[in-house]
Amino acid sequence: MNRSSVFKPLRAWAMALSAGVWALAACSPSAGPTPVVVTTPTDVAVAPEVNGKPMAYALFAGGCFWCIEADFEKLTGVVEVESGYTAGQTRQPTYEQVTAGYTGHTEAVRVLYDPSQVSYAQLVYYFWLHIDPTVKDQQFCDVGSQYRSGIYWQNEAERATAETSRDTLISSGRFSTIHTEVAPSSTFYLAEDYHQDYYKKNELRYNYYRLSCGRDARVKKLWG
Repeated sequence: MNRSSVFKPLRAWAMALSAGVWALAACSPSAGPTPVVVTTPTDVAVAPEVNGKPMAYALFAGGCFWCIEADFEKLTGVVEVESGYTAGQTRQPTYEQVTAGYTGHTEAVRVLYDPSQVSYAQLVYYFWLHIDPTVKDQQFCDVGSQYRSGIYWQNEAERATAETSRDTLISSGRFSTIHTEVAPSSTFYLAEDYHQDYYKKNELRYNYYRLSCGRDARVKKLWG
């Protein structure tokens, strides 16, 4: 591989960084005033109809929610993906609280999907292929319990699907340890508005973050 072609975009981004175009932080907006937005809990179990068709929700945590949101929105049958916080104990957490690691929450996504086009089992399978299940309290360059991976089931059918999927992966011998938690769903809090569709609204910075974090390189190494 021509290393010059690989590092050419990195050099351009590094020049932009040194010029102060933006500051990089772990899955966080660039430096500057941060709007204070009070998040509100939403019920992950009750999905709206879309064009008269019943939809369903699924809840996953795969590290930085900017990235896992972008991944799921590429999947056929997924209608919408929202970033937020779940599996914690603090009511109405803010991003600053969650990223400090004190609320117990993990960055998560709520996936609205059409069951006639994609099944819950397919969502779970797709999820595995976009995370690193071998690490505890970490995903790629982001470290802390707020970046742990998880599948949060809402009923017995989802629990059976998620647990079977995990157990099958363990039995395959592909990985010696799986740290992704499979747990019942709890209150899902929508993240602040500037986090929603971040990969679309801040494409340059998002792409730099994702590349420098090594997310896709690690996924390719794990899953091929």
